[in-house]
Amino acid sequence: MQLDAYDSRGFQRGKPAWVEALWILAQWAFLRSQIPGSPQRRLILRMFGARIGTGVTIKPGVRVKFPWRLTIGDYSWIGEDVWIDNLAAVSIGSHCCISQGTYLCSGNHDWAAVAFDLRAEPIRICDSVWIGARSVVAPGVTIREGCILTLGSVATRTTPPWSINSGNPAKPIKARPRSSPEIALREAAHT
Repeated sequence: MQLDAYDSRGFQRGKPAWVEALWILAQWAFLRSQIPGSPQRRLILRMFGARIGTGVTIKPGVRVKFPWRLTIGDYSWIGEDVWIDNLAAVSIGSHCCISQGTYLCSGNHDWAAVAFDLRAEPIRICDSVWIGARSVVAPGVTIREGCILTLGSVATRTTPPWSINSGNPAKPIKARPRSSPEIALREAAHT
């Protein structure tokens, strides 16, 4: 690879440089702050274009590259020090728990290209997912409905629905019962 040949001019950041600079300051002051409180974190993310559902909890220390490429569904939790490195869209469903220190990485480089070309691919985390602490989700991965990614696991490919996945790379280790308490509560609320 020849890093002097790298050219990122084709990458679209999604907003003008002044908006991105303002976001960096706002993120530092409000989102990454250790001051408790989800309301101000939801507000600041929405002000910069994130689509945040009802009842979302966002803990201190969260880092988001581009809020205008982030969607979070209703009643999801984003834990301390989660890094959403969303060069491409990141979508988190409803009733999800993204635990402490998780890294959602939507960008990578083409190791086979001489110029080490940037590749950005969206990440989709479906409803009722739990991503365990210190886990990593790679570019282009979908974590399907009801999945669990165990502590410190690395998801490099799409997971099967309603499965428990573990390791590096993460592999399904067993099925997750659909009759879990949160599903029963949600189904009862819809009847």
